[in-house]
Amino acid sequence: MHAITITEPGGPEALVWDEVPDPVPGEGEVLVEVAAGAVNRADLLQRQGFYDPPPGSSPYPGLECSGRIAEVGPGVSGWAVGDEVCALLAGGGYAEKVAVPAGQLLPVPEGVSLTQAAALPEVVCTVWSNVFMIAHLRPGETLLVHGGSSGIGTLAIQLAKAVGAKVAVTAGSKEKLERCAELGADILIDYREQDFVEEIKEATGGAGADVILDIMGAKYLDRNIRALAVNGRLAIIGLQGGVKGELNLGALLAKRAAITATSLRSRPLEEKAAIVAAVREHVWPLLKAGHVRPVVDREIPMNDAAEAHRVVEESGHVGKVVLVVP
Repeated sequence: MHAITITEPGGPEALVWDEVPDPVPGEGEVLVEVAAGAVNRADLLQRQGFYDPPPGSSPYPGLECSGRIAEVGPGVSGWAVGDEVCALLAGGGYAEKVAVPAGQLLPVPEGVSLTQAAALPEVVCTVWSNVFMIAHLRPGETLLVHGGSSGIGTLAIQLAKAVGAKVAVTAGSKEKLERCAELGADILIDYREQDFVEEIKEATGGAGADVILDIMGAKYLDRNIRALAVNGRLAIIGLQGGVKGELNLGALLAKRAAITATSLRSRPLEEKAAIVAAVREHVWPLLKAGHVRPVVDREIPMNDAAEAHRVVEESGHVGKVVLVVP
């Protein structure tokens, strides 16, 4: 088969479409013939040498894919050759084939194309596990999403609105904020021009956000605490703004607030399977009903993954950039 390999850490040119051995499904796995994969910022970090795959995982980048089951490994039930699926991966999505633990498979939702489905698993599992399973966003509460026009952000807006929450977003341009509004965002904050702490306070009558989904880490830590409501929950899922910050524990105590920080890629198989099962139960009916949809900015041939990485690095996209197997 062919896969995107990383000859040595570096820029997008380090991504090479090369011939590699076919994967073989092990116990509890299926082999998926990939139709499409999607780009995540973790892939950019892996390309740069900063985010190695977990031990035993595929060395190729790609944390999600869609395709058809080509082979069912030993110990797998409930899936058959030919089934159209999308999958949460620890790696290997930038390839023509990938072996996937059966617990990380999802059927392609009704109303979603096979290619579009590649944009779902990583973002939906990330949002559902953090915002709903951990932070327990409830109807009537306010969710603040940093990076509202990203793949994560566009899904978070829709899921929060579907359960009856109010949604605030930050983004870096009027155009991106307009796209967020089209998806249902209620409070639009241009982080280049406005202070999100002041804006969220004003929009909520001084209360603040009940849940904040944060991709920035250290850079936003103090302001996120100030933007939280009493009993608020801060869910950190990215570190684009650094890894070390100063935390005012007094402010945290005064608000009876909680901070959680998670990554999805390195979780044990049973935890990933539990998240995937919850997503299938709670999110897939919303996709079927048309209340939630994947937002795909553009499709790029997988053998031109370098161009896809350039697009994501420049942050000119809204939603996901999808790689289609040529």
